[in-house]
Amino acid sequence: MEDLHISIVVPLYNEEESLPELLEWINRVCSANSFNYEVVMVDDGSKDKSWQIVEELKIKYPQVRGIKFRRNYGKSAALNEAFGATKGDVVITMDADLQDSPDEIPELYKMIKEDGFDIVSGWKKERHDPLSKTIPTKLYNGVTRIFSGIKLHDMNCGLKAYKSDVVKSIEIFGEMHRYIPVIAKGAGFDKIGEKVVQHQERKYGVSKFGLNRFVNGFLDLFTITFITRFGKKPMHFFGLIGTLFFIVGFSIFLWLGIEKLFINTTAKLLADNTWFFFALTAMIIGTQLFLTGFIAELISRNSANRNQYLVEKEI
Repeated sequence: MEDLHISIVVPLYNEEESLPELLEWINRVCSANSFNYEVVMVDDGSKDKSWQIVEELKIKYPQVRGIKFRRNYGKSAALNEAFGATKGDVVITMDADLQDSPDEIPELYKMIKEDGFDIVSGWKKERHDPLSKTIPTKLYNGVTRIFSGIKLHDMNCGLKAYKSDVVKSIEIFGEMHRYIPVIAKGAGFDKIGEKVVQHQERKYGVSKFGLNRFVNGFLDLFTITFITRFGKKPMHFFGLIGTLFFIVGFSIFLWLGIEKLFINTTAKLLADNTWFFFALTAMIIGTQLFLTGFIAELISRNSANRNQYLVEKEI
């Protein structure tokens, strides 16, 4: 059986107008480069005729494989399901709205196979979007670079290429598709590259994402950062902060006690001193954080995947 070079993953939601043109474009590029390829299309609960179009395209293009969700679960669920179904050596994701150009496929494939990258992320350096999208996007990417240490200009670009091992080793949930490079880096895939790609103007339909994605994006960033760094050792986070709070509170309380007993015995009662309540609050918070870390550690130690690690090679 001939090796499958590329799996192209296309999550879609109400994109009936663009699908025939997208498949014709993908087929033209892959045929010109003699790629043996498949296209995995995931219909994320579309309300239009998108799935009917996918079924028709399957007849015309045998390389098409379709997955249909009963309802809209979101892009992360679509990508996660498709990643499990891919069979190609290189997996390339792109949006179905024609804003990602299939002409980028050959160079993305080369960067994975020949240049040795685990992930190559597209960078839409020149965007055809209004300021209401470009300014928040730049802010979001800047904060993500600081927190993750991954120097990508466009973390959320839908056009990305992966080694097959990457997509088979990670799990995407919630709205974590924005942070696949961060998740992959946490799993040990740290050869992450970037390529300037074309950004096409939207030809059909309207954007499926609202402004709330920027708020959710920052919240998800804190979540994935914590899970990546402390998912298997929560005590290192909660225990450290809790201990610091308790030490600060106890030190203040100890000083107030020494001052009252030995230095200034005529001073007002401890309960009348504002610092007493500050110290008491700090000790209570510290104790609660420490116990939170302790309980989280017990849960982590007893979880079914506590010893699941990625083995790269074995002799």
